[in-house]
Formats: sequence, C-alpha cells, structure tokens
Amino acid sequence: MKPRFVGEMGLADAVTVANAALGFLAAVAATVDVALAARLILLAAIADALDGVVARRRGGTAVGEYLDSLADVASFGVAPALLVAVAVREAWAFDALGVGVALFGSALFVAAAVTRLGLYTAYDSDLAETEGVQTTLAATILSAGVLAGFTDPVILVSLVYLLAALMVTTITYPDLHAQDALVMGVVQALAVLLTGPVGRRLVGDLGRGFAFGLLFLALAYLFLGPMFYWRRD
Repeated sequence: MKPRFVGEMGLADAVTVANAALGFLAAVAATVDVALAARLILLAAIADALDGVVARRRGGTAVGEYLDSLADVASFGVAPALLVAVAVREAWAFDALGVGVALFGSALFVAAAVTRLGLYTAYDSDLAETEGVQTTLAATILSAGVLAGFTDPVILVSLVYLLAALMVTTITYPDLHAQDALVMGVVQALAVLLTGPVGRRLVGDLGRGFAFGLLFLALAYLFLGPMFYWRRD
C-alpha cells in the first residue's frame, strides 16, 4: 500500500516538508547550542524561499499553501522562540522574574506567528504584499543577531516582544523582488556556512561579518520596507 502523499504532493511540497524538519532540528539544537539552532533556522528560511521557486518552475499542488504555513509555524515560530527562551534561561538562570518575562515573550511570539500565518493563508497568499512582519523575517532577525554575537538577554527579550507585536500589526510589507530575495538567500547561506566550526577554521571571524550583513539587510527591510521598498504597479 503506497503512502497517501504519492501522486498528491510535488517537489515543492517536499522542500516545504524539509523546512518543517529543519525547524524541528533547530528546536532540539536550541537546547544544546543556540548558534547551531540559529544556523538551522536560516537553512529553513532558505528552504522556505526555494519551495516557491520550485513551485513556479515545476508547478504547485493544492496542499502547498497549507503545508507552507504549517512548516513555518515550526521553523519560524516555535524554533526561534525556543532559541530565545533557552538563551535567556542560560544567562539568567537565577533570575526567575527575568526568565518568566522571556518565556512569556516567547509564547507571545509563537502565538503571533500562528495568528499571522493563518491570516496570511486566508487573505494574503495571492497578493504581492502582506500585513504584518513575515515570520521568516522575524526568525531571520533573531537568528542573524545570535550569529552576529547579540546574545545579551535584554536584546533578545526586547526583540522577541517587538517582533511578536509587529507580526500582528496592519503595517503592509511588500514581497521581496526576485533579485533581492536571491541576494538575501546568498548572504543567508554564507552566514550559515562560515559561522559553523568548519567555516570558522577556514575564514576566522569573516563569517560573523556575513551574519552582520544579513542582520543589517533584515533590519533595513523591517523598518524601511513598508515606506521605501518599491512595489509593482
């Protein structure tokens, strides 16, 4: 008896499922090594971009948009929230109030991500822009920040509350154009590769420079995108 997904799902869907699996691995890794978790989240973001490319070239399926939102909950909702919670718990092990504030913020982040993804699937998936910060962008900012060395609990907790709030606002964010998405993907890939153990042995601190670059690009889009990023007519 063949599995039900045979003939019902395409290559793009397989990439989306891989995104979800990376999200799970990132959540597990967060309990051991937050930098590794950050790299896995960025890999999931690359997979999230690739499934759209594959769908445009090879065609999508009816389940594609639902799988995408489900995978994003794991990779860009739960995994980054757990990353922040673990990092803060390690730094503030004896500060019960601080850890509680961080846990509450992480829970809000997950709730905001689920809400935003549900609204996106229902109302924005066929549009060239969307309301609220994309979950992928929020997770990228947190992950790039960790890889760039911004692991101070105050910074992480402040970011998680800010991004949770921005995900459910009515601020309109236009979709990235293909060339800009490609640049972002290349910088993400270099940040992942060069901040790992092998990359650090090969290039030293250069990998952190790509993490800084990714963080700069993501923050620039976060704050300037709604006003200044060009839209299609």
